[in-house]
Amino acid sequence: MSIHYDPQARQFHLRNDGISYVMRVLPGGELSHVYFGPRLVDDGPLTDATNPPSQGLLTHDAADAYSVEDEHLEYPAAGSGDLNPTALAITDARGSHVVRPLYAGYRIMDGKPELDGLPSTYTEHDDEAQTLEITLRDERLGLEVQLLYTLFVDFPAIARSARLTNTGAGYNKPFDVDAAYSADLDLTDADWDLITLTGEWGRECTPTRARLRPGHQGVASLNGHTSHRANPFLVLARPDATETSGAAIGASLAYSGNFDADVHVDSYLRSRLRLGINPELFRWRLDPGESLQLPEVVLAYSTSGLGALSRTYHRLYRTRMARGPWRDRRRPIVVNTWEAIYMKMDEDKLVDVAKSAKDLGIEMLVIDDGWFGHRNYDDTSLGDWFANPAKFPNGLKPVGERVHALGMKLGLWFEPEMISRDSVLFETHPDWVLGDPDVELSVGRHQYLLDLTRPEVVDYLEDIMSRTIREGGIDYIKWDMNRQLSEVYSPTLPPERQGEVYHRFVLGYYELLRRLNRDFPDMLIESCCSGGGRVDPGVLAYAPQAWISDDTDAMERVKIQYGTSFAYPLSMMSNHVSAVPNAQTGRVSPLKTRADVAYFGTFGYELDPRTVTDEAERAQIREQIEQDKRFASLVATGDFYRLISPFAANPAFGMAHAAWMVVSPDRREALVGYYRTHVGVDLLPFQLRLAGLDRTAKYHVEEIGFDTNPWRDRYGDELEEVGLRFIDGSAGEWKSKIPGGDNLSRLFHLTAI
Repeated sequence: MSIHYDPQARQFHLRNDGISYVMRVLPGGELSHVYFGPRLVDDGPLTDATNPPSQGLLTHDAADAYSVEDEHLEYPAAGSGDLNPTALAITDARGSHVVRPLYAGYRIMDGKPELDGLPSTYTEHDDEAQTLEITLRDERLGLEVQLLYTLFVDFPAIARSARLTNTGAGYNKPFDVDAAYSADLDLTDADWDLITLTGEWGRECTPTRARLRPGHQGVASLNGHTSHRANPFLVLARPDATETSGAAIGASLAYSGNFDADVHVDSYLRSRLRLGINPELFRWRLDPGESLQLPEVVLAYSTSGLGALSRTYHRLYRTRMARGPWRDRRRPIVVNTWEAIYMKMDEDKLVDVAKSAKDLGIEMLVIDDGWFGHRNYDDTSLGDWFANPAKFPNGLKPVGERVHALGMKLGLWFEPEMISRDSVLFETHPDWVLGDPDVELSVGRHQYLLDLTRPEVVDYLEDIMSRTIREGGIDYIKWDMNRQLSEVYSPTLPPERQGEVYHRFVLGYYELLRRLNRDFPDMLIESCCSGGGRVDPGVLAYAPQAWISDDTDAMERVKIQYGTSFAYPLSMMSNHVSAVPNAQTGRVSPLKTRADVAYFGTFGYELDPRTVTDEAERAQIREQIEQDKRFASLVATGDFYRLISPFAANPAFGMAHAAWMVVSPDRREALVGYYRTHVGVDLLPFQLRLAGLDRTAKYHVEEIGFDTNPWRDRYGDELEEVGLRFIDGSAGEWKSKIPGGDNLSRLFHLTAI
């Protein structure tokens, strides 16, 4: 790993074993992007990668005339000759939009600095990374831009961020930041496919892939949170790139609010990638002496396909974004009360659920919505985070004591950012509602938003949540958010700062999470937002796992978990075995199938264990829990490989199926999941080819859950090139011991011998 500066060429070269990232300073002082890709050996100037002098319009009047429109810029600014969408736009006190940040210096640091008020990747030791800080200035405006580039020893990735400061130089007046992206990446061509993760409630993170075309394309959120509709992540993949081969660039934004992730292809078929805070509904006033820290973007590069790119993000985010004691601990196996009893709860009923769950081997009872205020339906009591006296006349303390006496942990659901009109909090502080008081506010799920831009609101939430957590001896909280932001306005901010409300809301959210992490370091937090509406790297810094969808149907979860894996590790995905018929789809899937899907993440149950009365079924659940304990470390720390996509087109009468596997870091162990969502008719056997194994090692193959003939031991190269031969049990000559029909799963455990 090295960061090298060539003073003659004015070129920066960041390089580790996997990648190189090269920039240079242009004659006029602009910072130009030169290269991002596989590692380059030579630190010398990459003159062949620069554009020839321009003889067109908007050139610098110099001997080597050039146009910034022709250049690949590192942090392009609006109003100074770059006619493409830019990373930075500012309006000064005179109303001018002209901004020209030019190179002013650099420094190189060991390790990685934290970002003020924002989540980011980190190092545990300074020798894990180096950070380059490049300073750009517009002396006329008094603008200083600090660009940070962190190069890691162990990851083919660059962590980037930007910080804007009004130094008070020049005009010594305020200016407004109209757009400020965290990162821009200019590429020499448009021969790429754009891959994004889109969806909606109950069908989050669907990967879509399309060729780049001239013009603007990408995904964005204006929900006030990350959103179900789009994820702050995109991939540019060469058209021939597959899971296992080809070049791909990943870009991931660590932010939980409005974002924009887009690619613009210009008239010369060059591509510009941008990630950052969505400039729509955003404007930030910087007075002299003030700064604005922008969120972090992680850029990654792979020459070995999409799978390798995902595994880079998995390892980086699991080990250097997630933090705290639960980063590396096995997470407790939970039963959540939502689909079990909904809001119909009291102390004795919850303890009965806990006792039945304990008998199965479940380790934690999570009390979901309905325990607080006077809540029996979703139209009341949000903000009143104290025990419902009708349900818990003695408070939560005896509940915690009785559950802990069983040897179990206790979890509790909160929706901290919300307030109900029918609540003590609303009666006391109607002014704490986020929204324009001169208009009728939209209502979502009968609720409004609290104004987290106000410090006193964050203080209130910290106080009331902390008292309840201590009273109940709470070991875990599920943090939910069940509506979007709308009619956004904060009366505490002056008119010129109303464009800051969305971002300040996110900063308040992070601050409350930070305080709870500080005050309750051993408490596990799971993020939720009507399911997967807030799945992003930023929240992972405070909550090591997320409820990735409210859709608990196993076959739907195959698709959701598959798509989520493009950017996020299995250790982040909270997966539960639900009751059947499923609450969302009405589908009836075998108990085995439901568990075989849920194993690939943090495992739990979303059902009422008291209703599981068949002893054979209870025994099966006990066995599942032991299996999860057996595989938890492998799943959490192993390398994940996508084998068959559930989104692939299937021929008429063909099977719809999916497969994936996780391999231990030493490649001595693997767990393979295969899922047949729709059975085919009269089909020949097929080969499931595996990946990531030690090709020279011999593996014992164990199928879990079906009484099949013992599988032959075989070498890794055979498992990868020939695979496991599956005989479909649907028709005719190919009958087997494997059941026919839809919603089938098969699970294989491989161990090197």
